[in-house]
Amino acid sequence: MTIFDELKARGLLAQLTDEDEIKELINNGKATFYIGFDPTADSLHVGHFMALCLMKRLQMAGNRPIALIGGGTGMIGDPSGRSDLRTMMTTEMIDHNCECFKKQMSRFIEFGEGKAMMVNNADWLRDLNYIEFIRDIGVHFSVNRMLTAECYKQRMEKGLSFLEFNYMIMQSYDFLCLYERYGCNMQFGGDDQWSNMLGGTELIRRKLGKDAYAMTITLLLNSEGNKMGKTQKGAVWLDPNKTSPFEFYQYWRNVADADVLKCLRMLTFLPLEQIDEMDKWEGSQLNQAKEILAYELTKLVHGDEEAERAKESAKALFTGGNAAEMPTCKLTEEDFVDGRIDILGMLVKAGLNASRSEARRAVEQGGVTVEGDKVTDVKTTYAPEQFAGEGLVVRRGKKNFKRVIM
Repeated sequence: MTIFDELKARGLLAQLTDEDEIKELINNGKATFYIGFDPTADSLHVGHFMALCLMKRLQMAGNRPIALIGGGTGMIGDPSGRSDLRTMMTTEMIDHNCECFKKQMSRFIEFGEGKAMMVNNADWLRDLNYIEFIRDIGVHFSVNRMLTAECYKQRMEKGLSFLEFNYMIMQSYDFLCLYERYGCNMQFGGDDQWSNMLGGTELIRRKLGKDAYAMTITLLLNSEGNKMGKTQKGAVWLDPNKTSPFEFYQYWRNVADADVLKCLRMLTFLPLEQIDEMDKWEGSQLNQAKEILAYELTKLVHGDEEAERAKESAKALFTGGNAAEMPTCKLTEEDFVDGRIDILGMLVKAGLNASRSEARRAVEQGGVTVEGDKVTDVKTTYAPEQFAGEGLVVRRGKKNFKRVIM
């Protein structure tokens, strides 16, 4: 099976231009391709995961990845999938986030001479002369056509700023610069990037002639993983200081039954034949498939040792043993009133419920346990000494838990 056929079989390709040329390039290791990452936080998240895995697959097949860090475009913000204007970041914040991305990406792709490159579009965007830019680049874009792009239509109802309107032109210019500087002949991106990516392909051909070699492919992203990985409360980060390896493992262990085989195909490097065999699995066997998914992805992001520890901790947790790597919440003296903390306050402090009223409902519905014992009285309280040593394991439902300590 060729690498192109494998990408299709794994469900990774959604739309593409020039299929025959793309197939020829990537199957023969002749593609120099880029994927862009806007540094909106100081860590990558699971929404970036598929792009990183794709870069690794293509590099293994002899192609050359370019990880484009949006130190320039990050100062504007992509309007795709947004209903409001992004929070503006300082140059210092963006540069710090770019450095954090570099470290995390190195676990997936190999950088170095003749290998993968990491490029920052701040190098050509931050010092642009505005008049020269719109005369040289802006002339190739039709406003009428740009307004038909899905990423802009979603924002027109609430108001699209001129700042954001420039994003498509900036991203298109990225492809032109990468083509001219590094011989980049292909770009990949999420399904919501299709209009922006076509803009880059068309810009190269209009400016450099129809024979200019530029291809476009978009990825069919796992919508649940992308949504859960966004920079929001509850996000699943690749940085172990933000999302522990155990929490990362549990995130993938708890994917929906309908998504587990799709995630195995798209995100792991297990042979397709092995995954196809799992198509026959059902019932409790699907839990085994989820454990395989969680282990493989935790190993990819955090290494073999952390994956093993997360796996053993998860097993211990669900068999009543000691889960050493369980996410932990530490109480302080301020959390106690008259020397006690009630179950509602503990649930909120541990982040298992957003409010006391929500915690009350969880208790009344029989969904809360402490050390395996169901708590049914909302007035139940605990003293500081009960949290000494290994503390208390608090659960809300089957999948949400914390070890609460002092």
